[in-house]
Parts: sequence; C-alpha cells; structure tokens
Amino acid sequence: MENLSGASPRLLSLDAMRGFTIAAMIMVNFPGHEDFVFPTLRHTRWNGLTFTDLIAPTFLFIVGVSIALAYSKKRNAPKGGLYRKIIIRSLKIFAVGMFLNMLPDFNFSDLRYTGTLHRIAIVFLVCAILFLNTSWKQQLGLAITILLLYWLALTTIPTPGVGKVTLEPGVNLAAWVDQQYLPGKMWQGTWDPEGILSTFPSIATTITGMLAGQLILLPLSPNEKSNYLLTAGFATAALGYFWNLIFPTNENLWTSSFVLVTSGFASMLLGALHFLIDIRGGKRGIAPGVIFGANAIAAYVLADILALLFYIMPAGGDTLNHHAVAALSQTGMEPRLASMLYALFFVCINFIPVYLLYKKRIFIKL
Repeated sequence: MENLSGASPRLLSLDAMRGFTIAAMIMVNFPGHEDFVFPTLRHTRWNGLTFTDLIAPTFLFIVGVSIALAYSKKRNAPKGGLYRKIIIRSLKIFAVGMFLNMLPDFNFSDLRYTGTLHRIAIVFLVCAILFLNTSWKQQLGLAITILLLYWLALTTIPTPGVGKVTLEPGVNLAAWVDQQYLPGKMWQGTWDPEGILSTFPSIATTITGMLAGQLILLPLSPNEKSNYLLTAGFATAALGYFWNLIFPTNENLWTSSFVLVTSGFASMLLGALHFLIDIRGGKRGIAPGVIFGANAIAAYVLADILALLFYIMPAGGDTLNHHAVAALSQTGMEPRLASMLYALFFVCINFIPVYLLYKKRIFIKL
C-alpha cells in the first residue's frame, strides 16, 4: 500500500521497496495458468519458505517502517484526532478487503472475513496506536513476548479433540481456534492462513518494521543506518533459521521462526536499497517501483478487478490467460515459463493506469 500513515519523510528506497513488493504480489497472485507455476512462485504447501512466502511479511515490515516515519513527530501531539484517523483508515482498508472477497458474484452466504487487506488493516490499527504510546524498548519487548508465547502455545498445548500437540494442516491449535471463533468461510475449509491466532505474530512482524523505521530516524550517518539494517537483518534471520529447527518456518501458521527469517530478509533488503538508492544515488530501474508504491492500494484493488477480464471471463471456450499460455506453449516454450510471462504481462497491464495516476499526481489514499 501507499504510506498507510499519512505524510512522512521521503525515503526513496522505501517507496521503491513498497512498489516492487506490490508488483511481486500481483505476479504471484495471478499466474498465467494455475497448473503451471514454478515452485518458488507458489506458497509453500506447509513448512518451508519460497519467494512467494516472503512477500506478505515484507509488506507488513514496510507498513511498520512507514508508521515510524509518519508518527515519530506526533507522539506528543493530542491523540484523539490521530486515533480517529487511524481507526477510520483501518476500517476503510478492511472494507476494501471485504469488497474484493465478494468478487465476482457477491455471494454473502459464502463470504470470507479474512485476507491480505484484512490483516493489514488489523496490524496497522494495533501497531499505529502501539507506536504512539510506547518506546522502542517496549515494542521490542512486546514482539519478543508475542513470539515466545505463540511458540509455547502451539508446541505445548494439546490440540482439542486430538489430545496431543500437532502442527499439521488443519490440525493444530490455531486451526482449532479458527474453527471455533472465526466467522464465515475459511480459505482452506477447516483453517485459514490469516486466522485469529496467527494475527498476533503478524503484529510482531510489523513491530520489526517499526524498529527499523526508528533506527532510520536516529542521528546516525546514512552509511551507519544501512550497516545496522543489514547487520540486524542478518542476525534476526540467523536466529529464525535456528529456531526453525524446533519450530518450523511456516507462513500458514506465521510461526515465530517465520517472523524472524522474513523480517531479517526485509531488513537486509531495505538496508541494501537504502545504500544503493539513498546513499549512492542509484535511480536507474526504480521508477516502476516508485510508481506502483505511490498508488499501491489502487494497484492491488485494480488487479483483482482486471482479473475478472483477464482470468475469469470466458472467451472462445476458455479464459484469456489459458488461451495465452496455451499459445505460448505451442511455440515450444516451457509451460511454467509461459505462465510466468503472462503473469508479468498482467503486472504491466496494471502498471498502465497506475502510471497515468502518477503522471497526473493523483494518489488514491484510504
């Protein structure tokens, strides 16, 4: 999304990182053919980590950085108006997520109440209010507490109805909580990757971004900031790797090890981009990211709407994406490559209206 917290110091590296993350999200969400996808462009079935698994936590990390940059000078201001704006913005993002979940047939009897935008709305609400009322040490302590308690809960509390601890798909404490208390349809029938319990460690992911943002605001030299982001990212990812040995890295459960590995990656990426773009002044090739990032909500929503034409509406007995992949495959191209090229083509289609908005200096914000 665009900066979810209003005006902030411009950090071109963060703008580019936000936009390229959204572009990557569109690419993996809309392959040319769902049966032909390179393994790393799919979500991991259960334990493990692919390129696709990195996208959502990287975006939540960016939300955290944006909160820190936007609200750092507002902590001592009257908070009543800020709270109202935060709540309204969160409700708007959640409402847009509900709208997208209702596409294309608006079937209210089979409605899902969770999703990417829903989780962003919740963590933004919690973390923005948290940032305004706590120090970085308190935020760090809360994140550590969340990750430890989540680990202990999932690995020591027997799954009700099973009688033992289990971390299998649909048979774990997080899935049980969703089955008992989550309204509406669940993404996987009996469990949901954006469910209730897993939202808590996703808040910890956003807190790591807030910590990175506060580091950027410190009176340090740009090189020092970049080095600290890279070092902290490497240490965090390494800790997550070793935690993975006893608590597997798992996006569906948003495990504590997953939080550390992905937040570490995001911190290293931001540190590298900060060095290359903000310090060295490298601007070549970043324009698409900056443009996507300037209207990220519009790009994300537009992709779901345009998918009705490019992926769902039948034309000549099949959908446009299947026709395109079949045509490319008939030329001898490997089907998974054809599917990826079509996904990139769809990203470019979405770029056109976003580019026009950017040229006209129109920035759609919720």
